[in-house]
Amino acid sequence: MSEEKRFTLEELARYDGKKGNRAYIAFQGKVYDVTDNAYWEDGDHMGAHFAGHDLTPEIADAPHGPENLENAKLIGVLAP
Repeated sequence: MSEEKRFTLEELARYDGKKGNRAYIAFQGKVYDVTDNAYWEDGDHMGAHFAGHDLTPEIADAPHGPENLENAKLIGVLAP
């Protein structure tokens, strides 16, 4: 990533994967594009997690860890 795109939580919320929007999620300050991941259809991950959000606190309760994000495209960072 040559230039980091910075997202506020409000900007991230626009990328919810619905109505043609891309699906972005955040984890530990990094923003990932999960639009093309089959497990994120319309911004919904198995009815438990939703695009457009910082999922940092939710990963601890997920049946898998953050290693699954290795396949997602890193596109930016959350603005402090």
